[in-house]
Amino acid sequence: MNLETYYEYCLFKKAVTEHFPFDEDTLVFKVGGKMFALSSLERWEKGEASVNLKCDPDRAQELRALYDEIQPGFHMSKLHWNTISLNTAVPDALVKELIDHSYDLVFKSLTKKIQNEIAEL
Repeated sequence: MNLETYYEYCLFKKAVTEHFPFDEDTLVFKVGGKMFALSSLERWEKGEASVNLKCDPDRAQELRALYDEIQPGFHMSKLHWNTISLNTAVPDALVKELIDHSYDLVFKSLTKKIQNEIAEL
C-alpha cells in the first residue's frame, strides 16, 4: 500500500478530518474529533511505512499472534491500538479492513448526537 492509497482510503470515510496535532511528521485521521488512524510520514519516505489503528483488544491479540508485523501500538495504549507494518506479509485488504474496524470503533464511541450529525452528512 502506498501513502496515497492509505491517505485516500482514510479520508474517503464519512466525516474524516486530517490533522498534525503532535508534530509536522505524524498524520492523524479523526472522526468526530477522535483519532482512528495515525502514521509517520517520515517513515513512509524511508520505506518503513506503518500505521497505528484502534482495535478490539481480543482481535488485537489474535492479529499479533498471526502476524509478526502487527505489534502493540507504538506510543499508544497497548491494549487498544496496533502498529501495523505495511507492505509486508499483512495483505492490503486486511489493512483496509483494519482501518474500517478502527473507524467503526471510534465512531461507535461518539455520542449519539455526534453519530447522528455524521450520519446526516
